Amino acid sequence: MKARDTYGTWTTVSVRYGDLDPNGHVNNGAINQYFEDGRVGFRLQRLASVAGDKLSGFAVVKYAANYLAPAHYPGEVEIGTVVTRIGGSSYGLGQAIFQDDKCVATAEIVTVQFDPATSSSVPLSEDFRELLGTAMAPSAA
Repeated sequence: MKARDTYGTWTTVSVRYGDLDPNGHVNNGAINQYFEDGRVGFRLQRLASVAGDKLSGFAVVKYAANYLAPAHYPGEVEIGTVVTRIGGSSYGLGQAIFQDDKCVATAEIVTVQFDPATSSSVPLSEDFRELLGTAMAPSAA
């Protein structure tokens, strides 16, 4: 999903000189960190009313990134995040990183809720599911 209007939640991150590879491009490790920054921003912006600022009890069980174009220093990147699927104990996110209005990377993520005491998945609460629904991609709703 490379269209900016697909994403309803945005996080902006400054590109650091240390994010560069020997070719002067932002390296894949930094791109992956930007995606994580976007997921944390999504959680704090969209889900805090149910989950608070607590990030425990959830785990990424699938992460797939596509690197489409180089990102550069200096500058900023914008990470867009949207809900693509709501399951019984998990949800899917789509993400994209833009620099200067160009999509440089996309990612698909599946996150599962679990009980830390048993390491077993647990159903998403109705309140949590409702909040996820407010951030659903128009084509996925």
